[in-house]
Amino acid sequence: MSVRPILTLGDPRLRLKGLPVDSFGKYLHELLDDLAHTMRDAPGVGLAAPQLGEALNVAVVEVESRLFELVNPRIAKSTGEDRDLEGCLSIPGFAAYVTRKERVWVVAQDRRGKRFKVSGSGLLSRAFQHELDHLDGKLYIDYLDSMDELIAVPASDEAAETEAARAGAPGTEDEGKVRAPALA
Repeated sequence: MSVRPILTLGDPRLRLKGLPVDSFGKYLHELLDDLAHTMRDAPGVGLAAPQLGEALNVAVVEVESRLFELVNPRIAKSTGEDRDLEGCLSIPGFAAYVTRKERVWVVAQDRRGKRFKVSGSGLLSRAFQHELDHLDGKLYIDYLDSMDELIAVPASDEAAETEAARAGAPGTEDEGKVRAPALA
């Protein structure tokens, strides 16, 4: 398990679509371990394989101390709308308000290939959608009408908010400070 460099905006590999995984052996297990370790080190709430330069349909999400390893995930159902601040480890120092589905149901495989279903709302739903977008070569800024909608977020505020989100603590906004969890 190692911390790997996270690709940032401008690297064309972020726009590659992830390929389906059909081998569930040592390579995949090491990739999942590296994704989780790198995400926690950043710190973030999720990370997708393309962000490490691996064009595979693999991502991890961790909210409220629960780690989800998602292999070949897809959204099976979604409801409602939720507009909130969103950040990304591949676009450090910035966040923007993005509208996502309030609740999603995801079908995926685990590291051994076993299919499972999981649903989430709030931050978990947002993180699932954000990571699955990465697997399609899409970034949250693609939802913006203009890059002028980006809000600068000091790195120390971003890290504190991400840690609070991972632990399940409600987010807080101090006067004059914008906080958004770094999803991935």
